[in-house]
Parts: sequence; C-alpha cells; structure tokens
Amino acid sequence: MKFFIDTANLEQIKEAQDMGILDGVTTNPSLMAKEGITGTDNIMKHYVDICNIVDGDVSAEVISTDFDGMVREGEALAELHEQIVIKLPMIKDGIKACKYFSDRGIKTNVTLVFSPGQALLAAKAGATYVSPFIGRLDDISTDGLNLIAEIRHIYDNYAFETQILAASVRHTMHVIDCAKLGADVMTGPLKSITGLLNHPLTDIGLEKFLADYKKGN
Repeated sequence: MKFFIDTANLEQIKEAQDMGILDGVTTNPSLMAKEGITGTDNIMKHYVDICNIVDGDVSAEVISTDFDGMVREGEALAELHEQIVIKLPMIKDGIKACKYFSDRGIKTNVTLVFSPGQALLAAKAGATYVSPFIGRLDDISTDGLNLIAEIRHIYDNYAFETQILAASVRHTMHVIDCAKLGADVMTGPLKSITGLLNHPLTDIGLEKFLADYKKGN
C-alpha cells in the first residue's frame, strides 16, 4: 500500500519523506490557500517545490470544468515536472480529458468519486488513480469503506490497472481498513500516518526496557 500525504505544507511533506515511508503527495487549491499560496505563478512554483522533496507522484488539480480548459491547464502542469499527475474532476469533460491525457502517457487522478459507476468510468478512460472520498461519505452517514470494497471487486473482475487512491482519509483506522480492503494508495493528513506508530504497550515496553537498562549501569 502506498502512503500519500494530503497537504501543501512543505514541512509536513519533509517530515513524512524523512520517515522513509512517503510515496507521493496530493493537494488542491484549498490546501494551497491554507498555506497562503495563491496566484497561478505561486501555485505552480509550489508544485515544483513539492516535487523536489518527495520521490513519487504529486497530484496537481485543474480548476477548469470544460474539456479545453482542463487540457490547457493539465498540459501546463505536466510540463512543470515529470512527477506531476493531473487531477481531474469526475464529470463528463473530466473523463474526456482523462482519456486525452492517458492516450498521451500523462498520469491522471480522477477525483471526487463517490460511486462504483464513477470509478468504472475513470478506469475505462485509463486513469492512473481514482480517488473515492471515504471520509466525506462517512460524514453523510454512508459507508465510505464499502465503496472501496465495491471498486476493488469491479477492478479485479476486469484487471483494470487504475489504482484505488483512498482519499479523505481522516484517521488511522481508515488507513488500516483501506489496507485490509486492498486499496492501492491512501492519502490523508500527516497525523493519520504517524498515528499508526502509537500503541500503549509499545510505550510501556520501551519504558521498562530503559528502566531495566539503567538498573544495570
């Protein structure tokens, strides 16, 4: 399972990269704005800064909702760095743009996916990644994890190569459950990854080891 971090914060990306477990980054205009990154030129530069930190794929989102605009923005983003993945919305023109880019060997991430049918269309269009938003489904009393299971079943039926990128991951149990269900990738805040480190028995055991060592010295 690949671990992506969902942020535009360079320090958090560096922290995850330094742990040696980071496989990529996802971000969006809202996360950019949260870090005070606004304006096209600044956003483009920030994407490059992120690529220079992480070794894997970096999803960069288009703003346009029409095919021509998505292609224009996507091509500009793809030219920034070889690690850039074009993030496209799950709408008709988004699927059309996904096919356009996949036919040209440019990686894509179809985002805002909330149903198996949407995921099926993304795979048919050759998406590199499909991003079901499990946390947002949980927010409206719908089982987000069930969506992961349904997509996994469909993709396995037909050997689609599109990777399931579990997005809107909120906490460590989301990470564990997605791993059990066979999601290829998870993306979430840094705390959802570092939270996997925590267990009271680890803390108690380490404390005892250190106390016993001190007794003998």
